[in-house]
Amino acid sequence: MIIFSIFISVMIVQRLLELVIARRNERWMKSQGAIEFGMKHYQYIVLMHSLFFAVLLFEKITFSRELSSIWPLLAAVFVCAQLIRVWAISSLGSYWNTKIIVLPNVDVVRKGPYRYIKHPNYLVVSLELLVVPLLFGAYITAVLFTLLNILMLSIRIPAEEKALRELTQYDGSFGTCNRFLPKLLNKYDN
Repeated sequence: MIIFSIFISVMIVQRLLELVIARRNERWMKSQGAIEFGMKHYQYIVLMHSLFFAVLLFEKITFSRELSSIWPLLAAVFVCAQLIRVWAISSLGSYWNTKIIVLPNVDVVRKGPYRYIKHPNYLVVSLELLVVPLLFGAYITAVLFTLLNILMLSIRIPAEEKALRELTQYDGSFGTCNRFLPKLLNKYDN
């Protein structure tokens, strides 16, 4: 339970730091004339991520779930996902946010992981919502929140892409780039 408590505490602190960064970036972007989209569904994203920790804790304690026998593999996937998250956030810089906030007529960022896929941060979140519960044997949480995340992303991604299409050269920048998995040969890569 000590490893679980430390792991989850670190994840919660990470989420809170991301919210601080997002809030700072939101203030800057809006001061530059950025427009926010998807406000109706954002509260449900926050609720889902908050409930994830509560349900994970509940399942772990109630069913005395143990550390997975393949924990080294799952931990490696988690660490790789965190590296991609840091890469994505740092690549977007002041444009990164947990909300859909678009600054009109700016160039779409195509560096870092965005050279290869459209939504690396959503890929990271999807991996986390699956891998973290599996790491601690919380199979119900893994299935439930993977399904909820699929539902949430089916609303979120189209809203984000619509906003980017309306205010930027999104399609011209990304062309046929995939949402989550990079193509082996992408015509935008040199």
